[in-house]
Amino acid sequence: MPQRSDVLAPVASISRAQREARNGHRGAAILLTGLPAAGKSTLAQALHADLFGRGLHSVVLDGDGLRTGLNRDLGFADADRLENIRRASELAALLVENGQIVILAMIAPLAELRDVFVRRLGDDYREVWCSASLAICEQRDPKGHYARARRGELTGFTGVSAPYEPPAQASLVLDTGALPVAACLDRLLTWLAESAVVPKA
Repeated sequence: MPQRSDVLAPVASISRAQREARNGHRGAAILLTGLPAAGKSTLAQALHADLFGRGLHSVVLDGDGLRTGLNRDLGFADADRLENIRRASELAALLVENGQIVILAMIAPLAELRDVFVRRLGDDYREVWCSASLAICEQRDPKGHYARARRGELTGFTGVSAPYEPPAQASLVLDTGALPVAACLDRLLTWLAESAVVPKA
């Protein structure tokens, strides 16, 4: 839908630079992508807790959480998946502009969907692939979704009846199928510090 010519973005009274100076870190968006049950949400919450404990400003945007609220009107058809990502990218951009570290835990199964984040967020965007294998994710199956998909009760389920395209150029790859959460978190924090997203602990 084209933007109306009479709708303009407001000018902020407090700049992004001022917020980042106050926060002590830059704003950034970090996508944790991977198959269902790859550990994205678990790692996102662990990262959020660590940053919170250090007085850093972060927020988690979880794919399931978004679909119970902001995106509850969307299904899983191709157009709906694209709109789901578009809305998430716009929300992330608003939060980043306000100096937040945005942790997105979303499947975002296709390269074209992840490109939406790239286009909207530019240099503020980081991509982390939680690379647990399909076999491990299906063995975990905490919500029973893989079992339902195998029985044909869920259509378009990523990993079973819909594809997942591994990121070709992820900023960081974490083997969340083999490594414990603490080890993944340590590697993630080290990388974020080396990337100057967060201060070194």
